[in-house]
Amino acid sequence: MTLKSTALSFVALALFVSGCAGTPDGNMEFSGVEQAASRQAATSDAGKRAMVHTELGRLYLQEGSYEVALERARVAIDAESGYAPAHNLLALVYMTLRQNHLAEQSFRRALQLAPGDPEINNDFGWFLCQTGKPKESNVHFRVAIANPLHQSPGKALTNAGLCAVMSKDDRLAEEYLVRAVRLDRANLTALFWLADITYRSNRLDDARQIIKDLHARLDPTSESAWLALRIERKLGDREAEARFTGILHRKYRGSPEQQKLSRGEFD
Repeated sequence: MTLKSTALSFVALALFVSGCAGTPDGNMEFSGVEQAASRQAATSDAGKRAMVHTELGRLYLQEGSYEVALERARVAIDAESGYAPAHNLLALVYMTLRQNHLAEQSFRRALQLAPGDPEINNDFGWFLCQTGKPKESNVHFRVAIANPLHQSPGKALTNAGLCAVMSKDDRLAEEYLVRAVRLDRANLTALFWLADITYRSNRLDDARQIIKDLHARLDPTSESAWLALRIERKLGDREAEARFTGILHRKYRGSPEQQKLSRGEFD
């Protein structure tokens, strides 16, 4: 499995709508696209209706009711065509449905209405990253990160870092992910990918410490156990290597990582 496909496999929780990353469990995959509600003041009656329908639509999107979410977004736009979060919601639904042309149109309309909105820039940045435009995506991540009113800049930092990982720009990825972890030591996605980057750059002691920090916060997943196993193997700690080998064989039999272990494909 290539680095890019591995990174994409961590997007199982791809829509972190409302910042709803949830509480990780032992089967969690480390995801990108941490999305949250775009906020825009709604003072008129029409604006308030648009806001209510947008919030409802976001909840439906989060629950996987895409058709209803799409309907709520359209109702919100009909109520107030200039309400940027409604266009952003519409874009997120189209993105989820892989209707990329329509998604991009809606994202660009949302940014036309609210060009500095950090959540819209974050969401559009991830969309661009997923559709093969990492350089353009980085522009939008930087807008989101730089906004002093952004309530959760760690989301944009993490997404920018993961996008850089997928683009094989480890230097840029590490820059973003280190900043994300400084903001939140419990940022599991950032910790995992920092461990991966330091392992691949042969900074094994750093990689070991980072993966330990990760496992102090959640039980090993198949991906994190596999990374930890390879770190310990290179460091020559056979006892620790055996411990993670046992985890993969017991808990994750049949996983891609356990199959690689069985074939001896360590790198």
